[in-house]
Amino acid sequence: MTDPLSKHHPLSPNGLDDLSRNDSGNVSLEQLLNARLSRRSVLKGGFGLAASSFFGVGMGTAEEAAAAVPSAPFALGFNAVAKSVADALTVPPGYRATVLWRVGDPLHGNIPDYANDGSDSAASFASRAGDHHDGMHYFGLNQAGTAADAANSRRGLLVLNHENITQVFLHTSAEVAAGMPATARVAAQIDKEVNAHGVSVIEVVRAQGGFRVNQDSGWNRRITAASVADLSGPARGDDLMVTRFSPSGVQTRGTLNNCANGYTPWGTYLTCEENWAGYFKTPAPAALSARARTALKRYHGAAAKPGSYGWANPAGGDASGADLYNRWDLTPGTAAASDFRHASNTMGWVVEIDPFNPASTPRKRTALGRFAHEGAMPAKAVAGKPLVYYMGDDARNEYLYKFVSARNWEPADAALGGLVIGDKYLDDGKLYAARFQADGSGEWIELKLGHPAIAAYPAYAFADQADVLIHSRLAADAVGATPMDRPEWTGVHPVTGEVYLTLTNNSQRGKVGGKPLDAANPRYYDDGEGHTGNPNGHILRLRENGGIPAAAFKWDIYLFAAESDQFGNPHINVSGLSDDNDFSSPDGLWFSQAAPGLMWLQTDDGAYTDVSNCMMLAALPGRQGDGAPVEIISRAVPSHGNSDQSVTAPAGKPATPATLRRFLVGPRGCEITGVSETPDGKALFVNIQHPGELTAAADIAHPARFQSCWPGAAGVDRPRSATLVITKEDGGLIGR
Repeated sequence: MTDPLSKHHPLSPNGLDDLSRNDSGNVSLEQLLNARLSRRSVLKGGFGLAASSFFGVGMGTAEEAAAAVPSAPFALGFNAVAKSVADALTVPPGYRATVLWRVGDPLHGNIPDYANDGSDSAASFASRAGDHHDGMHYFGLNQAGTAADAANSRRGLLVLNHENITQVFLHTSAEVAAGMPATARVAAQIDKEVNAHGVSVIEVVRAQGGFRVNQDSGWNRRITAASVADLSGPARGDDLMVTRFSPSGVQTRGTLNNCANGYTPWGTYLTCEENWAGYFKTPAPAALSARARTALKRYHGAAAKPGSYGWANPAGGDASGADLYNRWDLTPGTAAASDFRHASNTMGWVVEIDPFNPASTPRKRTALGRFAHEGAMPAKAVAGKPLVYYMGDDARNEYLYKFVSARNWEPADAALGGLVIGDKYLDDGKLYAARFQADGSGEWIELKLGHPAIAAYPAYAFADQADVLIHSRLAADAVGATPMDRPEWTGVHPVTGEVYLTLTNNSQRGKVGGKPLDAANPRYYDDGEGHTGNPNGHILRLRENGGIPAAAFKWDIYLFAAESDQFGNPHINVSGLSDDNDFSSPDGLWFSQAAPGLMWLQTDDGAYTDVSNCMMLAALPGRQGDGAPVEIISRAVPSHGNSDQSVTAPAGKPATPATLRRFLVGPRGCEITGVSETPDGKALFVNIQHPGELTAAADIAHPARFQSCWPGAAGVDRPRSATLVITKEDGGLIGR
């Protein structure tokens, strides 16, 4: 029997987020200089002035840092939830969590209820909730339900991602028992899996007893991995976008592995394509030109693969007449317009969706770069200033990016709305990658064809700016961006404007032959349970110098994740976490707008799950520079072939139960991901993704053996990803 894939299976598309495609050798500029590597030609050619300026940027005086720390806007008003490994959802006393939208729930009232036994048809999944609920955003509707009203907390559109699938629960027990080899798939199974990916737009209404989905709403729709999307921005129509489906390179089919998200000030939704690369069938490297081989390796790896789910390989071949399955095969044929060699170039983008126009076609905004997008969170829109978006590339040793629009924000555009406003701000701008220095300074390096390091990059010859954006990772390699420990969600503090970045983990940090320690990624250790490198992750915080969109910045590490009991080793539990707030593998990060200063932190963990299921915490962060530099001594990890090493890193002040507190613990095998709120802050939407995902295929006919049955009956039901609505029993503001 072939074991169907879970999200964390190494062959799953999401299993790739802990694999590195970055063999660029990038380390910090300071390390390069200390190692006496010659970079004079690069420094003289383009960014020498910027380099000299950021080396001169200090962290500021202790008095300045102390004066900048805002007082807490309020106290966290709930008791910390205890860690738990029970198959249950736990929230604090005084709170209620109800399930709103589960895998398979009908989009409209004329669709039968979900059987939850794998028997529902592939076609019906185009009108049902997809799997693996992830990033989301609430958009207010007026009370009549006819138009947008950003202030309405009683009626709105909830837009959410469906990142992936838990294959073992999506199909019947007989299908699972028969095996689903990636080299010979049943076409109907592929169709169901394709339709279970993508995005849901659902109308939600608050009534007596809580929120419900309005199944009669004309706003409700699904966008799947089969839906048509327009390519927009600098790479639209480029030769590298040409496929048999769109010989002019202006369209593609599907949005894929939609993970974190963003939104715009004109009321549209941004969904972000993360681990799309694993879905494609890749050719043997020998079948490619040297240039194409370099590009494919950087995103897909070097070896020929059938694709994680085998969507390119229906048993008997593609007889659809519409290339439903051939489109997942990157093998070159006679010409680009007669094959799908460039199909993966049409994935990996930030995709704009207009929830208020159900007939609109999503647009992939190529100016924001192509990589494993883990989100696109905006800075506050300021009249007369460019719009700014921050984006992580969620894979080991990848980079933090920023997009700055060419056009300055005009507040009148907020009322106009629609994708045409996105054309104005998201199709033209500058893309930057971040470099971090040991003294707490950093710089944004523009990824443009005219940059001397990009123009002269020996590993890959960029043809034009579209090529730079399509291969953003290679461009970031060329300019020497800092490889990070899996950059995930970004969030911008609504009061301070500071940017937060979750770095989930990196099992290979500090390993000989991998990326060495640096100040922004300063730990490696063995946690005593078989997890090495940086198994628990950390959260980085940065402040733009002078608020200039394309300037240098200052940074520190806001929190170091760790188990509270790490053998009493302060070099692991650097932030002084306790039983009330210790956590591992930070992933989702989001700031409340209704309670400015309140941050929600979510985990996707595999290193701490013997002690607790994944969780969500509430935080009241201070400000960059509120702590002090810390020396972290990493002891040798024999399996990594390294030795003891000391790194000094700028760190935030230690956490306390007053500033960081556990709010929610999920059921077994889940990830907590995706969060939004009503404008009044009295309802919080949270996603529980893939509960029970490690259930073995051999156990599919035996619910009593499932890792989880949540949110159904224990020992009876298959588990389902689901969206929760959390409210306070006294009707108050969540978290207060």
